[in-house]
Amino acid sequence: MESENQTHESEFLLLGLSEDPQLQPVLFGLFLSMYLVTVFGNLLIILAITSDSHLHTPMYFFLCNLSLTDICSTSSLVPKMLLKIQTESKAIIYGGCLAQLCFFVFFVCMDNLLLTLMAYDRYVAICHPLHYTVIMNPRLCVLLLLICLLISTVDALLHTLMLLCLSFCKYLEIPHFCDLTQILKMACSHTFINNIVVYLSTILLGIGPVSGIIFSYTQIVSSIMRIPSTGGKYKAFSTCGSHLSVVSLFYGTAIGV
Repeated sequence: MESENQTHESEFLLLGLSEDPQLQPVLFGLFLSMYLVTVFGNLLIILAITSDSHLHTPMYFFLCNLSLTDICSTSSLVPKMLLKIQTESKAIIYGGCLAQLCFFVFFVCMDNLLLTLMAYDRYVAICHPLHYTVIMNPRLCVLLLLICLLISTVDALLHTLMLLCLSFCKYLEIPHFCDLTQILKMACSHTFINNIVVYLSTILLGIGPVSGIIFSYTQIVSSIMRIPSTGGKYKAFSTCGSHLSVVSLFYGTAIGV
């Protein structure tokens, strides 16, 4: 492997899941079907929320944005993967790889922060029901969403711009997609500062939101246990069931990856 500084001329090779030609149609059909289900499922959620005035509440406002973010995050990876399988081309230019990385980091960060906002919304609804409409007013919801957009943009641009300072070898092989840690491993120059930024952002934007979700549900469970009737406890907890399922799926998948 050559160690020349060819940062802006390099091509990354996405190895994919398998090089077996017989498996390519199977992989193409599998990823295409999952992509279509994801896109159309989230589009139906967005359509249902926007068309029904009874769903114009803070929880569904955040859910609508979460569905939009899921569509965008999936679209930042899967179409390129499908094209690679169909054309049997593994190459992706350096700029294209950075763009894919930037969008993916942005939307994953948005997912993470939106799940935290939804946990906070449930915390206010169950622990402070009499003040819910005052606290979770439309102005605050929009402000929280804008803060999430700002944080996600800064995080994505920070990682992407710092990669521009690195030099890479001529031939670079990445397992599946343009993942930040995999790209850093391919760099020919020192990546100490980049790794520090990755660790700090993981702590602030990974452990921080998870801690917020855990704290919210600790308070929620404590409030629910003080409800005297079993029916009241079930009704209060049922409002959190869908959010807990999404949280488990999101972080479970992230930990698995």
